[in-house]
Amino acid sequence: MKRIISVEDGISKALAHDITEIRPNEFKGVAFHRGHILSRPDIEHLRRLGKEHLYVLEPESDEMHEDEAAAKIAEALCGEGIGCNGPPREGKINLKATRDGLLKVAVGSLNRFNALGEVICATIHTNTMVKRDQKVATTGIIPLLIGRKSVQLAVKIAQEGEGVLRVLPLKEAKVGLLITGTEIYEGRVQDQFEPVIRRKVEALNGTMMDVIILPDDKDRISKEAKSLVKRKADILIIAGGMSVDPDDVSRCAIEMAGAKNVLYGAPVLPGVMFFLAYLQGVPVLGIPACGIYASTTVFDLIYPRILAGERITRQDLAVMGHGGYCLKCETCRFPACPFGKSG
Repeated sequence: MKRIISVEDGISKALAHDITEIRPNEFKGVAFHRGHILSRPDIEHLRRLGKEHLYVLEPESDEMHEDEAAAKIAEALCGEGIGCNGPPREGKINLKATRDGLLKVAVGSLNRFNALGEVICATIHTNTMVKRDQKVATTGIIPLLIGRKSVQLAVKIAQEGEGVLRVLPLKEAKVGLLITGTEIYEGRVQDQFEPVIRRKVEALNGTMMDVIILPDDKDRISKEAKSLVKRKADILIIAGGMSVDPDDVSRCAIEMAGAKNVLYGAPVLPGVMFFLAYLQGVPVLGIPACGIYASTTVFDLIYPRILAGERITRQDLAVMGHGGYCLKCETCRFPACPFGKSG
């Protein structure tokens, strides 16, 4: 329960919550902290802030103060790789990554959590690469006092499944690269795939165990793919040969090698002709020609998820259509842009 009193009657009483002061272009912060014992000189300051009345809190047994409740729901929201960034303030608490990796947000659970009305959690997008100590979310309580049953329900939702927020570590993968194209193999055209792919693999602490250039020959592509798997490649990348042209046979070659769970095509531009399959359990990612000329493609969205141990499904690709259109900015700002921010 909370009771309203005049600021004059608040002298010698403790403030129930932080009081914010805003001076345009000069200051925004806390003028008086929760628990501050008001003195007569404080009264005029409060009035300059537009305060003529204050709350006195007298919690019932079934109520919790906003800060106590915020601490409980924050703890519940923190899955693996997530921690609290300091104590609650004004009923809110920031959450941070406790390791480098891929942020996963259980969007459905997050929506149910926020639909409760008295609690909030605002996050950055799911599937975002984050660094240790990076802030990824803020959670909090809206009223000064909240019922314990409401907090219990919020905690229950926050703990569904593997948790609302997690940061998954990325595997330091050994990558085998097959570059296909008779024109490249015979030296009529210089390969441009390798430096691009190598840079992206090494940026995520991977190593290129081998780079093999092959003609548009299904038997040879299939044989080399199986050889790389036998040599313990963690991931195979096939560059080129992904279009519907009769000379582009990379996808057929991987299927001939025995690939399972084959997915061809993604609602993402650039990257429509993207290919994904699993050869003896090893992920195989097929990059179309856009991987050469576009700085960011569907590969940049999917590859970190593969490194995090996700097994991508057709439904995973389907939802990427929302946010899957690259604006082709003159200066690429990825990942600080809408591209790939589905879900």
